[in-house]
Amino acid sequence: MTDTDFLATLVREIATEAAGAALAGRGDGVEVVASKSTSVDVVTQVDRDVEQLIRSRIAQARPDDGFYGEESGAEPGTSGYTWLVDPIDGTVNFLYGLPHWCTSVAVVEGPPEPGRWRAVAGCVVAPVLGETFWAASGRGAHLGPERLRITGVPDLEHSLVETGFGYAAAERARQGRIVAELLPRVRDIRRIGSAALALCAVAAGRVDAYFEANLNPWDFAAGALIAAEAGARVTGLQGEPPGARMVLAAPPSLATDLEPLIG
Repeated sequence: MTDTDFLATLVREIATEAAGAALAGRGDGVEVVASKSTSVDVVTQVDRDVEQLIRSRIAQARPDDGFYGEESGAEPGTSGYTWLVDPIDGTVNFLYGLPHWCTSVAVVEGPPEPGRWRAVAGCVVAPVLGETFWAASGRGAHLGPERLRITGVPDLEHSLVETGFGYAAAERARQGRIVAELLPRVRDIRRIGSAALALCAVAAGRVDAYFEANLNPWDFAAGALIAAEAGARVTGLQGEPPGARMVLAAPPSLATDLEPLIG
């Protein structure tokens, strides 16, 4: 078994266990324990507990790997591999009892900075939906056993586009103006509330494209690999890597048409 195959198996095992723990924690009630970028950008105790579970599982299996998680920060390793972890992506959905939240786990080669890593394996588990998306470099993207492929829609007019919004008021206002300009030019726009699941939706052909500004590495590392392995172009703006300012995932020709409209 190659390193890639081993890591693909391990990332699925850890993400599946962690998502199950998050779902069990949701059943016990949700306690908001902190906020992040603004007062409405919340952290729950389940976020922290599940990230600690993931850290412990990685430390047991791969003690020399680095770790970078949303709730507990970065810890460098010596192996050249780093795990990028969001224990609950879509925490507001989780808080409100909406089903579109997930656990996102990726392992990358290189430092956790935009454009400097090569994604090796990633898994996104949405336990309420009963769905496990996963990919490994060069092995394709999958939903459970099913191989995924993007839609390949050829033009803006017929594209269903997903996006996401930040939590700061000024940022939301700017994003609202972009959406208002884009809406008349596409089939429609969706907003699911989870970057990882939005990227998986592109991979599964449930939407044609997705874009969102100012994401963190743990938000998109796993989903970006899944979308790319399904055939999407995953990029930033003006030649930048994804995550420098923007993450855009779409069929290549559609990405070219969208990019000047979302910057």
